[in-house]
Amino acid sequence: MNLKIIIPAYNEEKVIGPVLQGLPSRLEGINDIELVVIDDGSVDDTALVARNAGATVIRHGLNCGLGGAIGTGLEYARITNADLAVTFDADGQHDPDNLPAVLGPLIAGEAAVVIGSRMIDSEGMPMLRTIGNWGLSVGTYFLFGTWCTDSQSGFRAFSRKAIQAIKVDANYMEVSSDIIREIGDKDLRLKEIPIKAKYSSYSIGKGQRNWNAINIMVRLVVRKIQR
Repeated sequence: MNLKIIIPAYNEEKVIGPVLQGLPSRLEGINDIELVVIDDGSVDDTALVARNAGATVIRHGLNCGLGGAIGTGLEYARITNADLAVTFDADGQHDPDNLPAVLGPLIAGEAAVVIGSRMIDSEGMPMLRTIGNWGLSVGTYFLFGTWCTDSQSGFRAFSRKAIQAIKVDANYMEVSSDIIREIGDKDLRLKEIPIKAKYSSYSIGKGQRNWNAINIMVRLVVRKIQR
C-alpha cells in the first residue's frame, strides 16, 4: 500500500523542517510513503525548506485558505492513485507516533475515514480551545447529521474509497466540518481514534481563535442553505 501524508502549510519555514524530519519513512503494512507539502501562497521559505527535507511541494501562487490546500492535497492523492492519505498539520501540533493507530482501521478495512480526536481525552488542551471545538462539533452535527467528537481535527486518514469519493470545495476553515458532511453524504464508515496534541505557544498562535467559530458556523449555514 502507498500513503500520501498531506501537510498544508502557510508561512511555516520555522517549523516545517523538523515536522517533516519527524515523520516516518516506513510503517507496517505500507511500502511507500510520500510527504506532500501544499505551500498555500507562503511569502517565506516554506517551500524551499520542505523540498530540502525531501517533500514533494505543490505551491499555490496565492493563499487559498485551509480548504483550498486540503482540496489540492486530496486531488493529488486521487490522481496519483493513493491507497491511503493522511492530513497532518505543519505547526508541530501532531505527534507522528499516532500514525499507526490512526491508519490501523483503514489497513484492517474497519473504516473508510479515521479522525484523530483530541476530544476523547482532552486533558492538556487549553480550556477555550476545548469549548470552541465542542461547540463546532455540536453545530456540525445539527447541520449535517454526522457526529464526531473532534470535527476540527486536522489529523485525518482516508482510504482509497474516501479519497475518490470526498470532494472538497470549501476554501477556508469551514472545510473541517464540510468534510464531515461529505463523510455522511457519501455514507463512508467513520471511526475516531484518541490522540494527544502537542501544544506550544507557536501552535496555539497559528491555530483557530474561538471567535472564528462564529464565522465558520455562518459559512456552514450558508452552504447548507445553498445545497
